[in-house]
Amino acid sequence: MYTPTVGLEIHAELKTRTKMFCACLNDADEKTPNKNICPVCMAHPGALPVINEAAVKKVLLVGTALGATLARDYSEFDRKNYFYPDIPKGYQISQYLYPLVVGGSLSGVAITRVHLEEDTARSQHQGETSLVDFNRAGVPLMELVTDPVIHDAQTAGNFARELQLLLRSLGVGDANMEKGEMRVEANISVSKDNTLGTKVEVKNLNSFRSVERAIAFEIERQTVLLEKGERVAQETRGWDEQGQKTYQQRKKESSHDYRYFPDPDLPKLHLSEVPEFSSDALCKELPELPAQRRERYTAEGMPKEYIEMFIADQRLGGLFEATAVLIPSATRLVANYIGSDLAGLVQKMGDSGLHNITPQGLAAVIVSVQKNEVSSRGAKDALAEAFAQGGDLSEIIKKYTQQSDIGALETIARKVVGEHPQVAADFKAGKEAALQFLVGQGMKESQGKADPRALRETIQKILS
Repeated sequence: MYTPTVGLEIHAELKTRTKMFCACLNDADEKTPNKNICPVCMAHPGALPVINEAAVKKVLLVGTALGATLARDYSEFDRKNYFYPDIPKGYQISQYLYPLVVGGSLSGVAITRVHLEEDTARSQHQGETSLVDFNRAGVPLMELVTDPVIHDAQTAGNFARELQLLLRSLGVGDANMEKGEMRVEANISVSKDNTLGTKVEVKNLNSFRSVERAIAFEIERQTVLLEKGERVAQETRGWDEQGQKTYQQRKKESSHDYRYFPDPDLPKLHLSEVPEFSSDALCKELPELPAQRRERYTAEGMPKEYIEMFIADQRLGGLFEATAVLIPSATRLVANYIGSDLAGLVQKMGDSGLHNITPQGLAAVIVSVQKNEVSSRGAKDALAEAFAQGGDLSEIIKKYTQQSDIGALETIARKVVGEHPQVAADFKAGKEAALQFLVGQGMKESQGKADPRALRETIQKILS
């Protein structure tokens, strides 16, 4: 019986105004190549780096949320030496012996360290020509390393998902994997006893599905090799999404290959000397974390599918929280309208229409439904109208107020009974379903504005 062991290295770009060591804009959406560059991030001679304090604070917030140990007394930046076209200096400024964060855990997975470094440039390969866009070079990059305590692909994927939720809830980064703002590397080994086997690294996994599939494939590949009596090579491999398999890229480097040494151009960090980096100050800035929100929603009896939706989607989750405060007695109804109707509109039409739905407007719709002033159908139509066209939802809902005027309802009731004499006869003969059909026709006639209960009673009165 072979035991797989997996450790993850996850890189996430931090959401700061400027880059890690210079004043260039940190703009992930910039399309013009080599626009946000300067002598510092292009490594011109004599250009000196300056540490981005906001990036340091964001990593410390992550460490605080993880329950980790922060480097209060001493931390430093190192030069990680290797040569590639996307590294303009010939080295990357990173951290080695003295990271900002040590220890902690997330979703039951122990964390080794969290450190801060700079991102590389972006290479674009076009046939035999390679282009390099340096806009991303120098962007603040957080790297989190787990202990080798994961033993299956699903747990690894779930950990990466939970980390993405944490980063977004803290506001430290968007962590969009499809944009390369969060990248996962998996170190995988398989052994027959309690010792670790030969470690193979799979690089640059850019979706949760790829993380799970690459790990599962690599566990199977290594197991087959060992069963044949062959040796697993220590190497770096890539993931072929189309072929659903890993492939060899290069032999795996060890830490000594990078020739780490402290960066002589950057000062040592003594975090205890910065008041806003104190434990109390950092704890006060923590929002409700995903695990805490999940626990609260569960205790409140919210359906599980809505719990994960509202935690994963900050817009829907934020709308729920803001609306629930306005009508605390109707939180389940608020969750239903957001998790079902609005989520459906987002899926159908995109998310731009969410800007048109305010907590006050949504609360007005739900209160109108509770007071029986608007039917459920009318509420859905009002939401769809506001979502697509904008406007004040509190005013739009008034157009869908149910008709309860007896005279108007009698007119509608007599019309549908007259148009469906056989259905009316079926009801008189004891078929209850016939009455529901007539009510449906009456609601259609009123364009959904009739009070269905009053309409039902009116039709029954006429038929009796």
